Amino acid sequence: MLNVQICVGSSCHLKGSREIVELMQNEVEKCGLENEIELSGSFCTGRCNRVGVTITVNDKVFTGITVENFREFWNENILKALDAKGADQR
Repeated sequence: MLNVQICVGSSCHLKGSREIVELMQNEVEKCGLENEIELSGSFCTGRCNRVGVTITVNDKVFTGITVENFREFWNENILKALDAKGADQR
């Protein structure tokens, strides 16, 4: 299971975390990954001085996630992590 936490603290909320949550939920559903990705919110991750929203995937923290770069983030950090996880289990 891939644990994805999206910061919904005050700063990230103002920077678009609501939209990022919606994009993430839509992609998880569209790709049928409900049993492989656990989505949750988190409060401040202490990276408020950066552009965009902070997302933690398992223990790796990503900053600067915006609506504009979400697709790249999804492909590079979510789908690839799931592919790697699947390869490890084979």
